[in-house]
Amino acid sequence: MKKCAFLLLSGAALSLASFTAPAYAGDRYGQRPPVVLSPDLSAPWVMQLGGQAAPRGGVVYRTKPRTKRALVAQPRTHRAEPRRVTNVALAAPRIKPKPASQLDPKFLPQTVSYDGNQKPGTIIIDTNQRFLYYVMGNGQARRYGVGVGKEGFGWSGTEKISRKAEWPGWTPPAEMIKRVREKEGRILPVHMKGGPENPLGARALYLGSTLYRIHGTNQPWTIGRAVSSGCIRMRNEDVTDLYERAKVGAKVIVM
Repeated sequence: MKKCAFLLLSGAALSLASFTAPAYAGDRYGQRPPVVLSPDLSAPWVMQLGGQAAPRGGVVYRTKPRTKRALVAQPRTHRAEPRRVTNVALAAPRIKPKPASQLDPKFLPQTVSYDGNQKPGTIIIDTNQRFLYYVMGNGQARRYGVGVGKEGFGWSGTEKISRKAEWPGWTPPAEMIKRVREKEGRILPVHMKGGPENPLGARALYLGSTLYRIHGTNQPWTIGRAVSSGCIRMRNEDVTDLYERAKVGAKVIVM
C-alpha cells in the first residue's frame, strides 16, 4: 500500500512538474505534436456561427435539419401613376372657329329690293344693322353680312375705292401696335404677308386715303358683330364676290 501511494504521489509530482517546468528558447525547434484538421474545414466556422464550439479533429453533423424562416409576403403598396406634367401654354385648348352653319342665316349673301336713288355700282354700309349693300340696278341690291368697328372705332362718311388687292399684306399702324400691346399684351407684327393666316383675308378694297378697308377675314364667326378697329369685315367668299363686282373709283357710303 505504501508503495502504491508513493507511486501515485510520484506520478502526480511528475505530472505537475511537466506543467510547471520552465520553457527554453531551444524548445521551439523540438518535435511538436501533429495538427489534426477537420475533414470539413468549414465545420468550425459553421459551429461558431451557430453558437456552438466545434470539437477538435472531427466533423460535426447536425442531427436535425436547420429550420428555415418562412418568408412572410409583405403586401405591395399601390404605387400611384405619376401625373403627367404638361406645359400649360401648349395644353390649353385652342379655340376653334365657329362653323359657317352657326352664322345667323340673315348675314348670308342674298338679293334684296332696293328703292334708293344711288346709281348701280355704289356700296352702302349700314353699320347699325351690320349689312353691306351693292346696288345692282333695276330696284335690286346684293346684301352681305359684315363685321364693323367696335365701340370707339365706328365711323361714317363717304369715300371711294382707291385700289383693290388680292390676298393683301397687312401693315398695322403704329398707334394700333402700341394700343394692342398696352391693352391686350399682344405684339403685332410690323408687316405680315398675305395668306390664309392674314387678318385681311382673301381680298381688300381700300377706302380713299384712310386706313380703313373692306376686307375678308380668317375669323368668319365675327360677322354680324362690332369687333374691328374700324374696317369692314366680310367672309372671304363674300368679299371675293364683291371684289369681282366693285370697280376702283366706286362710291362707298358708310352710315
